[in-house]
Order: sequence, then C-alpha cells, then structure tokens
Amino acid sequence: MNISSNTLYSASTSYQASFVPKEKEQKEQTQEDRALQKKPETELSADEKKLVLDLQSRDAEVRAHEAAHQSAGASTGAASYSYQKGPDGKMYAIGGEVSISFKKGSTPQETIANADSVIAAALAPANPSAQDMAVASSANVMKIKAQQQLAQEAQEKLVGKETYKNEAQQSNSSKEQKAESSRLDIPA
Repeated sequence: MNISSNTLYSASTSYQASFVPKEKEQKEQTQEDRALQKKPETELSADEKKLVLDLQSRDAEVRAHEAAHQSAGASTGAASYSYQKGPDGKMYAIGGEVSISFKKGSTPQETIANADSVIAAALAPANPSAQDMAVASSANVMKIKAQQQLAQEAQEKLVGKETYKNEAQQSNSSKEQKAESSRLDIPA
C-alpha cells in the first residue's frame, strides 16, 4: 500500500513553443537556467516573490506531511517528492509519497497489530489526504477481518467445550445406566 499526498501545487506559468535548432536550444536553456539560478531574490517581481513564498510554504507542508507518516512507527520506505522550479531557480517539493508495507500476520492478533500500525501511519499527518484515508480504510478492513477470525476461533473453542461437556455427560449417563443394569438384586 502506498500513502501519498496527491495534491500537487500548480503555479500558473506560460510557455512559448518555438522551433530552434537543438544545439541552440540547449545553449539558450543552459544560459537561461544559469540566469535563473543567479537571479537574486531582490530582482524578483512582486508576483514572483509571492510565488516563491507559496512554494516555500507548500514545500514545508509536504515535507512535514511525509515526515509524519514516517515517524508514526509503521514499516515505511523513504519519501519521494515531486518538485517544481521556482522563479528563484530553486526546486520546491509540491507533492510527496511514502510507501508503507502492510503484511498480513501469521495470527489474527499479529494482523490486527500490523493494521493498527498502518492506520496510525496513514492518519498521522494533521490533514490526511484522500489517499491517506483510503489506505487507513483498507487497513481497517483487514483489521476487521482478523477480529472476525478471532471471534470465530473463540466461538469454536466454546462450542468445542460445550460439545465435550455434553459428550462427557452422555458418557457418564450411559455408564451409570450400564452399572445399574449389571447389578443383580439377590434376595437374602
């Protein structure tokens, strides 16, 4: 199962398409990248500054969300992020995903413990995403099935005990009947 925050931040950006020879395109792109990377924050327009602040906020939110999944104690993998380049030339995380492994246990109790761990990891962030809720729901279904299995096993044990008790009572009754029928009353 994978847990992810599928909400991606989209910034409005306009693109122009033009036909440029490949070599010239690479050279222009490299120069443009260098210009963006060297562009100090003081040279950004008001809109660009606002976009950078929005991207920084989203980056912090995404990283905190994924860190919450990882710190919840379940068996999680490394976080992977989707990035967007800001007008300042820096890359900002706008989406992320953490994989959580969920194994059915060898006993119902183990499955319940594993499911509880996955549910805790899925719901750990302050604002769980729809995907987080779906993962928690799936783990809850596995937990309920394991609980049903436990209840069924307990019921079978009780039925088994009742059956044994009834058989023992029937056996004792038949022994008593045999003992009574084998006694001979001899008059004195």
